Amino acid sequence: MSKLEFAVWDGFPVYEMATSPVAADVYQKHLGEAQLAEELGYQGYYTIEHQNSHVGQITSPSLYLCAVAQHTTNMRIGAMIYQLPFYQPMRLAQEIAMLDHLSHGRVEFGTGIGVHEHEFIRWGLPFDQRRQMSEEALEIIVQGWTQETVTYKGKFWNYDEALPFPKPYQQPHPPIWVGAHSPASLDFAAKKNYHVSQNIDIDTVIAEKFEYFRQAWRKEQHPGPMPRTFVMRPVHVAETDVLAREEAEKVMLSSRDVIRDGIEKTRIGFKGTEPTPTNLELGRVFQGMNTSFDFWLDNGLALIGSPETVLKQLEAQHELLGYDIFCANHRFGPMAAEMSTKSMKLFAQEVMPALAQ
Repeated sequence: MSKLEFAVWDGFPVYEMATSPVAADVYQKHLGEAQLAEELGYQGYYTIEHQNSHVGQITSPSLYLCAVAQHTTNMRIGAMIYQLPFYQPMRLAQEIAMLDHLSHGRVEFGTGIGVHEHEFIRWGLPFDQRRQMSEEALEIIVQGWTQETVTYKGKFWNYDEALPFPKPYQQPHPPIWVGAHSPASLDFAAKKNYHVSQNIDIDTVIAEKFEYFRQAWRKEQHPGPMPRTFVMRPVHVAETDVLAREEAEKVMLSSRDVIRDGIEKTRIGFKGTEPTPTNLELGRVFQGMNTSFDFWLDNGLALIGSPETVLKQLEAQHELLGYDIFCANHRFGPMAAEMSTKSMKLFAQEVMPALAQ
């Protein structure tokens, strides 16, 4: 079994922002956790962007990651993902390049088209054109990183001799990841030779999608090594299986309640999610996650237990999926910081050494 790279996921649970007097206190607490993760041997620190949503509270990933870069020295950092349709692409290219310099070349650039239609509706963006927007935006971003000037005429953006600055610290640019759930996104990543990340589907579905991606990539006959794969899962480790379940079960299910209720009570709600096969499957998964803790465990959506149990779960999952980076989300729902910190330490000290690079 190949060795793994381990990272920490920080999605900023809505509870903390809702209960803290000021957001600054939450940011400062999480920056301290990033430092601790690096000290414990985690090799990466990743977050995710959402807009107009209770799902995530990082609305400006580059700003926050700049702070993370100043509080750490070696960890890879990034957002998995930036929702590209929400950005002016040349400006984002420059932001990421600056972040790459401020971190001395530690940035991983995660991209995605977005999943939740209500986020697009609230900003007046065309949800049905998000794929075309994202692919055009990424094309512009790569040109901004690799060309001295950019003249571009597209469907959504136009540039006339733009002068992007600076160029990235990493050459030719930071590694590019695609948050891929649909066959179209997997095909796009394979064609462009980009890495692939996953954080929603159940294990058996991810296994199928990763295999589909690898076969599609081989057909493209790219030179060099195969792109890497990345999976995020909630993880809670305690001294015993019983204690781990007791600590994790209530907060995990209540976290889904708050996310769902917070959006549903708005005027727009979850309006308009299109019934594609991918979205129907995600809907089934979300329903299971909302109602059953065992659904999480039975489908590999969370790793919960003693160090020995979690190591067995991780080994089996890695054997099935063959991912290169495992990203552990230790802080989910209203879990107390002391509890998630204990889990992070147990995972780093008693699970990671068996599989770490």
